[in-house]
Amino acid sequence: MVTAACLFMRQADQRIKKVVIVGGGSAGWITAGLLAARNPSTGPGSVEVMVIESPDVSTIGVGEGTWPTMRGTLQKIGIDEQAFIRRCQASLKQGTRFNGWVTGASDDVYYHPFSVPAGYPSAEVVPMWQARHDAISFAQAVTPQARVCDHGLSPKQAGMPAYAHVLNYGYHLDAGQFAEMLKEHCTQQLGVRHLLDHVTGIKGSPDENIQGLVMAQSGLIEADLFIDCTGQAAMLIEGHYGIGLSLQDHVLFNNRAWASQVPYGEPTGEIQSQTNATAQQAGWVWDIGLATRRGIGYVYSSEHVNDDEALETLWRYLHAQDNVELRDVQPRPLQFTPGYRKKFWHRNCVAVGMSAGFIEPLEASALVMIELAADLIAEELPATHETMSLVARRFNDTFTYRWERIIDFLKLHYVLSQRDDSQYWVDHRDAKSMSDRLRDLLILWQHQVPSPRDFPQINEIFSAASYQYVLYGMGFKTQARHRNDGDRQAELADKLIRDTAKHTRQLVGDLPSNRAFQQVLLAADVPKRASMA
Repeated sequence: MVTAACLFMRQADQRIKKVVIVGGGSAGWITAGLLAARNPSTGPGSVEVMVIESPDVSTIGVGEGTWPTMRGTLQKIGIDEQAFIRRCQASLKQGTRFNGWVTGASDDVYYHPFSVPAGYPSAEVVPMWQARHDAISFAQAVTPQARVCDHGLSPKQAGMPAYAHVLNYGYHLDAGQFAEMLKEHCTQQLGVRHLLDHVTGIKGSPDENIQGLVMAQSGLIEADLFIDCTGQAAMLIEGHYGIGLSLQDHVLFNNRAWASQVPYGEPTGEIQSQTNATAQQAGWVWDIGLATRRGIGYVYSSEHVNDDEALETLWRYLHAQDNVELRDVQPRPLQFTPGYRKKFWHRNCVAVGMSAGFIEPLEASALVMIELAADLIAEELPATHETMSLVARRFNDTFTYRWERIIDFLKLHYVLSQRDDSQYWVDHRDAKSMSDRLRDLLILWQHQVPSPRDFPQINEIFSAASYQYVLYGMGFKTQARHRNDGDRQAELADKLIRDTAKHTRQLVGDLPSNRAFQQVLLAADVPKRASMA
């Protein structure tokens, strides 16, 4: 007979007590930070968190753009924003500016800002904008953020509290410094253990749970849950368990990049308020501004251009830029396979970061997927081994859905393009290269504006607001149906657009430049509520 006492003892023996994260970088240390901040390291119900890093593997340092979600992540971990900005050379990012994606003409520009459209989601502004206000872009009509970015302005005043804002923002950051800062905070403030050593073997067969990792110097490291943050090597999830990728190279073709770090020619020069994504014949160039340098790279399809030609394209872009110092710039090549794991959580192993998948850097989805995965693991960390399979099933369902939605949203940028100057853009418009779901939505949106009804999950990876910015930024037309309350909706929309114009003028006059904000924030001898010139 199984008594209540026996059952309690058995559950106690099965309790998840130790989590080992294999691999550091942004993925490993964000995961460690969120786990350690959420779960006690001592006392009843404590969970030990350990990060194992190879001494020979360095951070790639390309994932330098974040979403606004990073503000919440840093707050959960307990990172001071000013210290973070100072240490990581961070600047405030307000969205993405797309250059040349529609026709390739010199005036072909649109924004995907981080602030939602005026009146979203209840007011239907699109029909009124299309009918009366389309002399300005959709983003300019419904949010001040596009104009604020045009003027290189900050989304907040220096005297505002940490993480507060006038306009929604994320960050551009130095990924290497970010990982180092997280490492120091996690080990010194949150009790995370750190081990520098090489994994030489895995104890446990591929048809059972991992029992432990065999280390070159430290012997056997046992744990209840192992998190694979080993990047494209995917040492545990693929190397040990054989869980392969669901390849997406037939949908999104980019698989290589040339990446460079470019110093400013003038240290006090302008810092861009957004990521700049400039379309090329076989891919696109990213250009982001940090406090002391720019991160610039060309991501492209090796099926449409060779590596040497791609490097020449990057150099042409670099030489056309103002305020850069190119003397010591040495672009480095990167390769990746676009896809995501067929399973992210298998037995007692879960993949986070590039070991879980990577598509391409468009819209900076890499870091936010790390945040979302780490947050879900921290919030729903299995209490016992018995419940792990249930948590794993929910995790896999959630992240399969999220990856599919990322792919649809990124594909949207390509299928709406009218460019025909290369086979790359023509191939992207082939109907066979998009999902049935995206194809159906594009048919639906010819007659109704994207709304939250089109995205049923609680935490959608991209909202209907994001789809509106891309659709109407790229010239998509919606012939909305007539409504009984059409006059009232039109009057409301017209007021929202006029109010946005007024608010834009006010903010352009009041907000400091990104550089001015940076200088005041980082000046050690300036009080927190210093005024700005």
